[in-house]
Amino acid sequence: MPYTTADARQGMLDTVAGATERLGVALAALGEAYEQLDEQTGERLERELFGPVRLAYGRSQRLHAGFAERHALPTRQFPAAPAAAPSSGARALIESGSRDVADVETTLSELQDSLAPVEVGDAELRDGLRRLRELLAPLPQRAHELVRVLGR
Repeated sequence: MPYTTADARQGMLDTVAGATERLGVALAALGEAYEQLDEQTGERLERELFGPVRLAYGRSQRLHAGFAERHALPTRQFPAAPAAAPSSGARALIESGSRDVADVETTLSELQDSLAPVEVGDAELRDGLRRLRELLAPLPQRAHELVRVLGR
């Protein structure tokens, strides 16, 4: 069966949707970690991780909606992810959120490397993917640095 442009676009849309959902999970984990930290560390978490992930989550939702609308594909909503288990502890929650962010960045990288956004996508999608990756790329290292000093 031939692979059509419509199939490729739907596949890209599904990939962006999965990445968006994963960012929502990361956001929930980081939000729960924030609740467990002292004020100073919580502010650092907010500034260095939670804020950028929240920004990426919003951008990813808009990227999904815009691409779907431009190509007459179905749009969808992304409800907030369920709260992470607080018993995990702040360190584990930050590490979990960081893994989710790294996985999303890898997924977006693979999508870009597939050249599908060039062949059947559009300039706005390509630019949006690039911007998301730039925003997400430094976050796992920041999370590592934050976790390293927890409890000291």
